[in-house]
Amino acid sequence: MSLRQFYPRRNNRRQVSARKLLVLYATLIIAIGLQISYPLITGESLRLVTIATVYWAAAAMIIHALLAYGISYTSIFVSITFTYALVIEQIGSRTGWPFGDYQYSGSLGYQIYGVPLVVPFAWIMIAHPILIAARKVTKNWVFLYGGFGMMAWDLFLDPQMVAAERWKWQFTGSHVPLQPEIPLSNAFGWLLTGIGLMAILHKVLRRDRRKATASTSIPDFFLIWTWFSGVVGNLFFFDRTGVAVIGGVVFGVFLIPYVFLLRFGPPANS
Repeated sequence: MSLRQFYPRRNNRRQVSARKLLVLYATLIIAIGLQISYPLITGESLRLVTIATVYWAAAAMIIHALLAYGISYTSIFVSITFTYALVIEQIGSRTGWPFGDYQYSGSLGYQIYGVPLVVPFAWIMIAHPILIAARKVTKNWVFLYGGFGMMAWDLFLDPQMVAAERWKWQFTGSHVPLQPEIPLSNAFGWLLTGIGLMAILHKVLRRDRRKATASTSIPDFFLIWTWFSGVVGNLFFFDRTGVAVIGGVVFGVFLIPYVFLLRFGPPANS
């Protein structure tokens, strides 16, 4: 009889303390509260709230990653996503590839060689829940499903930022359907770069959660909230019906399989 029978291996999926969960919930609530205030404010207040919303939402996703997957996973995820986003945005804003010709206005705060610091954190904010969803929906096409999700999210983001003059486009060709201010090349650029990011993250990051109580409810809710707020906000508060329709449909196509899986579970033969 081995000693292991007397001293069983400890369960690595430990419980997350209530205090840590409270910090996680509070961080996301602050981010959503800031976002809800968008239609109520203008000018400098809106600019500051826009920046703060991204940082708070990114913080919520980082905290979730820490609690659910551990510090090693989170460090790798944040490092890769931040660096990837910064490099892509540097290339994009300087060369026009792969998104098209655009320039930041300088209203998004501190910049790293012309790219606002908040921008890579926006990638972190959305890449974490999208990667989780993609890994649950598919085993072999995580990069494609996740890349599609990144592109779908930007269909809400770009029109809002352009309307607020956070950046501007210069183009004469085709535009995104129902979004005449956004070039079609931007959607293809997001699909391409999203596929690249998801492929890298899926390759280097493990899938299993380390803590038993660290469910995916926070990133799941954030994805659903992103769709809901994008549709309702553009439809009833910002008078951008086209954005609500195309963003709602495309992001819905991404979201529905995941919500169905969450509700009914994976197929019996999977």
